[in-house]
Amino acid sequence: MTPPAERREDLLDFLRRSTSPYHAAHEVTERLRAAGAVVLDERDHWPATEGLYAAVRDGSVVAWRVPRSFRVEAGVRIVGAHTDSPNLRLMPSGTVRTPLGSLAAVEVYGGALWNSWLDRDLGISGRLATVGTDGPEVHLVSIDEPVAHIPQLAIHLDRNVNSGGLKLDPQRHLRPLWSITSGQAADLRDVLAARHDLDPGTVVAADLMFHDTNPPALIGMDQALLSSARIDNLVSCWAATDALCDPASTSEESLAVMALFDHEEVGSVSASGAAAPLLLGLLDRIVAALELPGAERHRLSAASTCLSVDGAHGTHPNYAERHEPGHPIRLGAGPVLKWNANERYATDAGGAAMVHDLAARCGVRLQEFVMRADLACGSTIGPLTAAGLGIRTVDLGVAQLAMHSARELCAHEDVAALAKLLSAYWAG
Repeated sequence: MTPPAERREDLLDFLRRSTSPYHAAHEVTERLRAAGAVVLDERDHWPATEGLYAAVRDGSVVAWRVPRSFRVEAGVRIVGAHTDSPNLRLMPSGTVRTPLGSLAAVEVYGGALWNSWLDRDLGISGRLATVGTDGPEVHLVSIDEPVAHIPQLAIHLDRNVNSGGLKLDPQRHLRPLWSITSGQAADLRDVLAARHDLDPGTVVAADLMFHDTNPPALIGMDQALLSSARIDNLVSCWAATDALCDPASTSEESLAVMALFDHEEVGSVSASGAAAPLLLGLLDRIVAALELPGAERHRLSAASTCLSVDGAHGTHPNYAERHEPGHPIRLGAGPVLKWNANERYATDAGGAAMVHDLAARCGVRLQEFVMRADLACGSTIGPLTAAGLGIRTVDLGVAQLAMHSARELCAHEDVAALAKLLSAYWAG
């Protein structure tokens, strides 16, 4: 097992490098390769031999370990999470030139806290699509240095902002300023192409998004807190990858599957989202590779489970009244089981008992979250997975503050505890 200090540094490095879902998928894949995984193309024939395998679709990654002595009765143990986070995404014609400088035209992706993007030094990353002599190609690109900024209006020009609240129009007020050169300043896509030795004239499309360039950090008097962008939900992706690469998580009989989806923050309805047949197709292909009879597919489903791992709301010390008083959630007190009577989370008593048993056996503390009855609850990929596959699913995750802010907060020990729990889940 890697020493705790090195694992913390690896977590910080993963958060820093994963500035877009595509970069997150790349980082996960590189860690899997280092652990001996064979990365397959979805068009390949998939093997049934013992080993660790992975496949990438855009910003999503699925990985699985075929055990030495697979038994249908041992089932499939799935861990699901998502690679995307709320942010600001560049429009196709992204440069707005004004006499006062060049701005970036953006759309808000997901339920971002708009105000948290103000007065931050922003980088940009994602992918560029080119068409050249070799046909269409997609390139991972990033400028992880301050190239843009959204300055807030001075208080002298909005005297009531502190008492009346900040009012933002995403069309007019969230456009990052990236150049004070008037006239024909370069296009942001051209800048990115040039930085990556691509011919700007071959760029025909892009999936680009802004990110905070302030690096992840351990903070607080005792450095118990992790401050970073994209904690929701990259800490779950890191914990799942760390656990799957841990030799101690290897089972002799059950199939381990990790599914990290894109587009959860906007509803999961995409070719690489949890509502797509990506995971179901993976399982069907594995079943086919193992040459199991058709009826065995149903037995396999009945023996299988899924942990849907996503961020949980910690109780905010300055807004404790916004939380369910009977279920306080503390940062640093362990992973959180998430409950909702209206199936916004998939946890039920049987699934919760399974996780409690795991936690007790591996020495991990658990907390339990439920939303106030008078507030609407968010959701996860959990209910989608439960309904799509017909298998028992449990929602859990790391407690955090400032969820959906450009910079979020959690306790790094909770992330380590989550990885330990997931490793025990896969080990059986």
